[in-house]
Amino acid sequence: MDDEGGYTTVAVAVALLVSLSLVFGSAAAQWVGARSAEVQQVADAVALSGENAVAAYSTVAQVLDACVLSMGLAGFVTCGAGLAVSCVPGLAARGAQVTKAGARVLDARRDFSRQANEGLQRLEGLLPALVVANSGSCARANSREGLDYVGCAVPFPLESQSDFGALEDGADGNALTDLADRLGEESSKAQEAKERAREALERGWMADCGSSPYCLRERAAHLAGLADAQNPDYASPEEWTFGVPLLRARRYYAARLGAAALEGRNPEELTDAACRRAFYSFALDEVRRGEYAELDDGVVADLPALPCNAEQVRAGRLYTDALWPVSCEEGGRVLHSWNGCPGALGGVEGAASLRDLEQGAVSRCEVCRMDVSQMGKVAAASTAIENGFEHHWRLVVEAAGDYVAARADLAEAERSVRELADGGAQTFAEAVRQLSVRRPSLCPPGAWGCVAVVARGESAVTPSELTLAFVSSGRIPAGAAVSAAALAPDGATADNNVLSSFFDGLTDSGSLVVGVADGVLGLWGRLLVGYGSLATSVSSTVGEFLGNLDGVFGGTVGSWLADRLGETISLLGIQPADMRLRKPVTVNSQDVLDKGGLEGAGTVRTLVEALPESGSVMDYARALGIWAADEYGPTITVANLEIPGTDISIPLTVDVSRLGDYLRGETQ
Repeated sequence: MDDEGGYTTVAVAVALLVSLSLVFGSAAAQWVGARSAEVQQVADAVALSGENAVAAYSTVAQVLDACVLSMGLAGFVTCGAGLAVSCVPGLAARGAQVTKAGARVLDARRDFSRQANEGLQRLEGLLPALVVANSGSCARANSREGLDYVGCAVPFPLESQSDFGALEDGADGNALTDLADRLGEESSKAQEAKERAREALERGWMADCGSSPYCLRERAAHLAGLADAQNPDYASPEEWTFGVPLLRARRYYAARLGAAALEGRNPEELTDAACRRAFYSFALDEVRRGEYAELDDGVVADLPALPCNAEQVRAGRLYTDALWPVSCEEGGRVLHSWNGCPGALGGVEGAASLRDLEQGAVSRCEVCRMDVSQMGKVAAASTAIENGFEHHWRLVVEAAGDYVAARADLAEAERSVRELADGGAQTFAEAVRQLSVRRPSLCPPGAWGCVAVVARGESAVTPSELTLAFVSSGRIPAGAAVSAAALAPDGATADNNVLSSFFDGLTDSGSLVVGVADGVLGLWGRLLVGYGSLATSVSSTVGEFLGNLDGVFGGTVGSWLADRLGETISLLGIQPADMRLRKPVTVNSQDVLDKGGLEGAGTVRTLVEALPESGSVMDYARALGIWAADEYGPTITVANLEIPGTDISIPLTVDVSRLGDYLRGETQ
């Protein structure tokens, strides 16, 4: 500044030089500081990258576990549905088919479980190397502008602590298939008995109301003059029972007995009239003792058979009861057909039976000629010809006997079906309980988290643009940083879970047998794709599947069993697992080391000191004991998901080609 208060040229130059030096020096310092702190950002990225490999494994494990559990549920529920269908008379073959379809699903599940077990163990063996490869690649990718980073993430635990035993629980449908066969046999017996009962009922109705031109009803109207009120007609066997002809016979024989007069032009006709009256009286007593009743566990149908020949007369009360007058003659006691028989010269003294006559206690009258054969002739003609009442009554009685026997067989078969169904519900519960008691315990390498260690050697000089002419150049000192990452469930994916994402492409292309919503694969598809959804529960899906069978069952044992199966699923509480997507987040490295039982500072120092000054990241991994198999292809097929009943096979593969590049030294 001169005497007049202004600036000189030298002063201005010096001021500008100082200012520029300060500006460039500040910029250089800021650049150095930013680049020095960048190692921590790289360490964070490396930790997240390493845990990403664990996240990928977690997704694979979730998919496999869900497939195994959902296939098991679908298989057992289908077997249970087959049991229910097998309970329905007439559907035994269909029930066996349904049960065998469920067994095939369980067989596919067993094969898939075995593959999943082996595949996951193999993948877990490679997981540490995958973590190192993924994270080491990330560290190398962040090297730029002369700043070279080396490092990787170390998974904790370092070795697998998973328990895959539940993936090979050995659950199968053999017990349910065998039970379905037994149920089918009993329900077939029930169906056969039901058919016999229906056929006998139709025969009885036909003899009573349906045959033309003669039937029991028509004969009762024609021969006894019964009015329609006492002699009703039934249009079909569905509204008819064996109680109808029994009541009709009571009214018929009461009318015939009331109208049976002892009339005839000669002793032969009078004997016939006496025999008819005795027969009507006997028949009326018999049908009055007859019984018909529908019971909860069967039917009582005691319709008496009436004699239609001399041999059958000898088997009943017409033979043993003392119904016939006896006179005392010179030659002894003589049996007659009526009191006024001209052959009764000595007067009537008491009565005797036809058995007495044949045993010689009394003699036959040669006038009326009453004997067993005369009694047998009464119903013989009307039973043997179609226009006789007894002809149709005999058909009704035979049909009633067959009906009672068929209904008894039906009740026995249904009892057996119910007992087997009750045992089937218990067997089903025990089988499904295998799925709910124990799930796989997954603790792969990196399950607790990954700790990343990244080092940076002494870097290149600061950029010449910042140091030229104003500031002297310098180097960024060596540095290291530690970070950690662990998996956390992503709440935003609660309704868009691992499986729905994984199978979106399959359902769009039809690979999951779209359009068979009521079938076995439809059930498995709904269980699988909806597995873990907050809006879907296993019990509701199963209940919907079994509920669709109501139209088949009605009120049968099958309906009862279907309800029991649905209740079993609900009571066992088999609910979907947490299928939210997992994503890596940075955490305190001490938290990860604590889970591994390691001291923080000492462990970190060991990890840092082990970082190589030269060589590949995989050399560092080997130094830490992190290694996997030496031989594998660019991809690992963890398992093949066979869609039961189809030719569709979905390979679940993992691409490990980049790890191969690291092993071969093609990537540093």
